[in-house]
Amino acid sequence: MIRVLVADDHQIVRGGIVALLASTDDIEVVGEATTGLEAVALALELTPDLVLMDLRMPGMDGDEATSRILKAAPAIRVLILTTYESDNSILTAIEAGASGYLLKAAPQDEILAGIRSVARGEVALAPSIAALLVKRLSTPATTLSPRETEVLTLVAAGNSNPAIAAALFVSEATVKTHLLHAFEKLGVSDRTRAVTRAMELGLI
Repeated sequence: MIRVLVADDHQIVRGGIVALLASTDDIEVVGEATTGLEAVALALELTPDLVLMDLRMPGMDGDEATSRILKAAPAIRVLILTTYESDNSILTAIEAGASGYLLKAAPQDEILAGIRSVARGEVALAPSIAALLVKRLSTPATTLSPRETEVLTLVAAGNSNPAIAAALFVSEATVKTHLLHAFEKLGVSDRTRAVTRAMELGLI
């Protein structure tokens, strides 16, 4: 019997998941959590085989809850079940130690198969998630030069090109050149998007 803790803040969604798991002969729901903090507390109290974890919950997100659970109880496995499939969300969850990442829109059989796979010590990824990870890993890492990083950091702080030039003791033309190089590396065409993209990639 696979003992599962279900963590999801939406009552209707959580109820549907619990009902699905209750319809099986080999999965037992041992607890329900509505917040990340509650998920951590119940996981350590009940020591389930697996935590079925939502990513977005009040107080503490699922990735942070996953990290805390696995640090305290490495034998527990965590399977993310969420509506979010951005590559950053996926990587954050996997870096936190999750053994799988499935979408709530997946067929019920896929969700149940994922739970069983993760309980056996395997990894379960939705096909679209696996494709995103392959794409992310096959894309060369974006890097900025130290000067490009300085310029974008000053842009993020709201500085104009003349102000950046004065702060770095360079000409405005040099500032523009650094920005253009940064735009090209980041695949963007304006200052605002350059800053947000650099932040998304953890470059500034």
